[in-house]
Order: sequence, then C-alpha cells, then structure tokens
Amino acid sequence: MATNYTPIKGNIRAIQDRVIVKNMYFGEQTTKGGIILGSDDGKTRGIYPRWGQVHSKGPLNKDPYEVGDWILVEHGRWTRGVNIDNDGDEFEMRMVDTENILAWSEEKPDEVQFGQEYSNATEVTVPNFT
Repeated sequence: MATNYTPIKGNIRAIQDRVIVKNMYFGEQTTKGGIILGSDDGKTRGIYPRWGQVHSKGPLNKDPYEVGDWILVEHGRWTRGVNIDNDGDEFEMRMVDTENILAWSEEKPDEVQFGQEYSNATEVTVPNFT
C-alpha cells in the first residue's frame, strides 16, 4: 500500500523505456484448494510474481505490450506505490523494471491468478501445474 494518503493530482507518464503499472494486489489470498498465500512479502512463505496493468509506457520502450495490457512482473521488481488522482480516477501506481517483465497479456490473465483483481476477495484460482 502506498505511504502517501493525499493523492497526487494529474496525469503521470513514464519516461524513457520505463513502465508505470496500476492494479497490483499485495494482500493475503486463499486458493480454491484452501492454500493460504500470505502477504508476508516472501519472508516465510515464499515469493511470487504479480500481474499489473500498464498505465503508461515510456516513448523509448519498444516492447509489444500497450497501455491497458497486463504484465507479469518478477517479484520485487517495482517501486513503492504512489496514490494518483487522474481526473477523479484514483489508483496506486508503481514503476516497473522493464528487464524483469516475464510475460504480458492483452486481457486479464485467467490461468495464473495471484491478485485480488482475479478473485472474489477470499479465493483465487491457481492452476494445477503438472
């Protein structure tokens, strides 16, 4: 969660090849099978990448994803959150290290689901990898 409680007003844009994301979730989650994925940020239960929605992409970034797409970011490769108020649309944004983007999707991914945006706030779906 962002540390500033008064949102910054205006439109924030990425510079150079950087990427700014929104809609990343960091709270505790439970899979449909009952496994609890804690919000301890990898201290005792492991770490995992997170999906985020691209809010802005710098002009030098030639990667194929666009604003509105979803990117999977390697654990810990983002900045602390900052609250933004963009014409009444409030959200928390983070900058992502572009070299640590693992995958991207034009739609919200529905197979690997680790965030609140993919859940009903009490459960998430995690596929059976075999």
